[in-house]
Amino acid sequence: MSKASAYLKRFIPSLVPVSHVERLRASLGALVGILLTGLVSTLALGADANLPLLIAPMGASAVLLFAAPSSPLAQPWSILGGNIVSSLIGVTAALFIPEPVIAAAVAVGLAIAIMLLLGCLHPPSGAVALTAVLGGASIHDAGYWFVLSPVAINSALILVVALLFNNATGRRYPHLAPAANSHRTDDPPPMQRLGIVPEDLQAVLAQYGELVPVSPDELDTLIHQAQIRAFTRRSGEITCADIMSRDVATAAPETPLRKAWQTLLDHDIKALPVVTEKDGLVGIVTQTDFISHAMLQPHAGLRQRLGNVVGLGPKAPRLVSEIMTRRVQSALPQTMIAKLVPPMADMGLHHMPVVDDDNRLVGIITQSDLIAALFQRRLEDEDKRNVA
Repeated sequence: MSKASAYLKRFIPSLVPVSHVERLRASLGALVGILLTGLVSTLALGADANLPLLIAPMGASAVLLFAAPSSPLAQPWSILGGNIVSSLIGVTAALFIPEPVIAAAVAVGLAIAIMLLLGCLHPPSGAVALTAVLGGASIHDAGYWFVLSPVAINSALILVVALLFNNATGRRYPHLAPAANSHRTDDPPPMQRLGIVPEDLQAVLAQYGELVPVSPDELDTLIHQAQIRAFTRRSGEITCADIMSRDVATAAPETPLRKAWQTLLDHDIKALPVVTEKDGLVGIVTQTDFISHAMLQPHAGLRQRLGNVVGLGPKAPRLVSEIMTRRVQSALPQTMIAKLVPPMADMGLHHMPVVDDDNRLVGIITQSDLIAALFQRRLEDEDKRNVA
């Protein structure tokens, strides 16, 4: 490769590798988004409307909404706020500045400034401001009506399609800011107390001084996933099958609460996976579930509340199915134990059922099992270094 071609190749952006399935998903999403937005706009406004039923910047919005749904530039407030604010600025510039080129420049520059100020930066919105100035006589005649139709209508319609399509095809949208500490204290989650913490990212981004098209929250998630991957590589091939308990006490949905409570006491454990012959793992019942349902009657006496724990109260639930947690996070036997650290550390999970490919319970891992395995691995690594 010559020096010239090598130099020119540096101008090609280094994009994250994307699978063929993801490329097809994004393309199909943009097709559906633009098609439905245009069709619904036509039905709502009529095919003989003077204003365009579908403005060109929606094509650029579709790229972000369907090909980069995790970008902060593609979030609901970005598209709605950015497009509406920019159209308002564009219409105003067109009304008060007679020279089109100057009006266009002012509209785009001011739109960027206001979007950055309001936290709704959306690149296609610059084209919306430009369209309001240079879009022709029909748009100028509409005045501020252009902000509602077609800008706001187009923006809302394509956003609804993005919400439905992205989630239906396995892409979380919108990307909300992470919830506060589940314990409702000021302490950061355990995974954010060592290594790279959010404050480090914020400081580096502030020092960088340029807009980065990825949210600090998403960047923090990617960094921690990379750390887990690196830890998995260092910690060897320890899997859930290596450390899980295989002789697991369980309950069925129709198990009486009193019997399930007694099982917890007999085995000195804090949780029972709930299984059925047909569906395998269908839930989990913990001491917390028992206590939570016992306290639902705030005016009941202590004796009645204690009776509610095991289903003896007059209005207390009687069966495990009435109090169990149905949405259970589980792992496969071949899952690396490093992947259990975030849910058990930050999400507060104390038990991780292990299931096979048919959702049949084959074991369970507790926080104690995980800590013991990690500690044992640490000792083995220190022994190897000492020998070396």
